[in-house]
Amino acid sequence: MTAPSESPADTGARRAAEYLQLIADGRTDDAEALLAGLSDPRELAFVGAALTTTARRTGRTLPTAMRAQSSSRQVLLGQLRDANRRDVDGLRSWLRASAEEVRMVERLAETVRERLGDQATAG
Repeated sequence: MTAPSESPADTGARRAAEYLQLIADGRTDDAEALLAGLSDPRELAFVGAALTTTARRTGRTLPTAMRAQSSSRQVLLGQLRDANRRDVDGLRSWLRASAEEVRMVERLAETVRERLGDQATAG
């Protein structure tokens, strides 16, 4: 019996997590190779959707002003995605920017947790 194949959304989420880990590990050449291996706009869109979900989920944990700024950046990232809808290289630039947004929002959330402790999760 074989395992069911991975859905495109699951594949995108796995690739997004892998890309973020490569960036976090400082393995930028490997991260770029991962993106270069994606040549179908649909594949890129699923990776981007996973990055967007991660950024939005983490952004919702931020204090109000930071959350509003994160939401504004998400709108700009959406515009970048839309402007490059059929351009694979443009979509890759959208993924790079989306990954940087995830990393920034995660750093902000960690800073808030460190400064506010348990108060950061209450509310």
